[in-house]
Amino acid sequence: MIILAIIATLAGITALCWLLFNLAVFALPLFVGTAIGTWAHETGAGIPGTIIVGVIAAALTFGLFQLLLLVARPAWVKLLVILAFVAPAAIAGYHATFGIVKLAIPSDTWQLVFSIVGAAAVGITAFMRLTLMAPPAPVGQGAARAS
Repeated sequence: MIILAIIATLAGITALCWLLFNLAVFALPLFVGTAIGTWAHETGAGIPGTIIVGVIAAALTFGLFQLLLLVARPAWVKLLVILAFVAPAAIAGYHATFGIVKLAIPSDTWQLVFSIVGAAAVGITAFMRLTLMAPPAPVGQGAARAS
């Protein structure tokens, strides 16, 4: 019975880590949607209004990200936009990893070490996925042509 519990726990942790890596790109829209939804609820929008306003805010945040990547010309501006999305993903990765290792590792130092490694892994993964979302630069831009 203990072996089944260990296998089930490992399967659950694996599923949560997989979910975290796949959804890390959407950490900033989730934070924005949650914050705006909370504000809407506190101002009396009710549950359906809160959900609708939160979803619209999250969608607009992700749409703004896509628009900024499409419109921005300099690479450093695109990098800033991507880093604005990577930072919340790394923070979410830190807290998710900390929650997992808190259950398994008694040492506070090692909990911190593993949490930082988890934050770095999630941040790098989010950076790579967001970089792949950036539209490619036009061919010949910035390069000298020989005629």
